[in-house]
Amino acid sequence: DESEDFTMKAGTALALLAAYLALSAPCAASHSVPAFATVAGITNLKLRSPAAMTPLRMSGGGVASSDKIIVKSPTDAEKASAQGWPTWGCEVSKFPWSYDQNETCLLITGEVTVTPNGGEPVEIKAGDMATFPAGMSCTWDVKKTLSKHYNFF
Repeated sequence: DESEDFTMKAGTALALLAAYLALSAPCAASHSVPAFATVAGITNLKLRSPAAMTPLRMSGGGVASSDKIIVKSPTDAEKASAQGWPTWGCEVSKFPWSYDQNETCLLITGEVTVTPNGGEPVEIKAGDMATFPAGMSCTWDVKKTLSKHYNFF
């Protein structure tokens, strides 16, 4: 069953998370391991396997445009679906990024301008849902510290 959950010891999960964040993006390395890890009594973290995350299909048909960033106001159903996705955050910074897979995200807080290489800048702000196409290279210019739910597909 693709939606099977798996459980890891908290220390192992946090070590993996810290390693992932350190390698994910330039600004991610500045973030510390979440404070909840030090709360007494936590012995296991329940994580969803990546295969269990269902891609969000944008209303109106396809999964993502082949060459453009799609920004929209999400429906209530899309917001509810995104609540089950992982979260990522970044402080004010500017860095290059490339997408090997399509990504849909729901910006929880903050503001960013994403400029595809050779393209026009796209503004994304808290409350927006954005889809980035696989194969796109761009520059992220984070204007206000952000957090987002995200899903690769």
